[in-house]
Amino acid sequence: MKKGLLVISMMLVLAITLGGCATQGDLEKVQAQEMQNRAKADQAAQDAQAAKTAADTATLKADAAATRADNAVKMAEERAKLADEKAKLAEEKAKLADEKAQKADATFQKSMRK
Repeated sequence: MKKGLLVISMMLVLAITLGGCATQGDLEKVQAQEMQNRAKADQAAQDAQAAKTAADTATLKADAAATRADNAVKMAEERAKLADEKAKLAEEKAKLADEKAQKADATFQKSMRK
């Protein structure tokens, strides 16, 4: 009885062991899945690199635009200063012209009194 029980249990253990082993088809499925995962990872890496390149390009363009904007602001400030200086010069010239006109008028009035 003990021998029979031992043989049956050994056969049962052998059957479970053989049934639990992976077949060639299972291994091929796992390899195919692994290849798909690697392909997806490679594609994701390429997409990330492309996004990084695009971001770097956008950063360079933004920096260039900021530089141009700064230069434009500086030029506008310089032009405003020049315009202010020209306005001051024009005011001074107008004052001198008024003074000359007043002197000429005073001289004319003196000459008319005589």
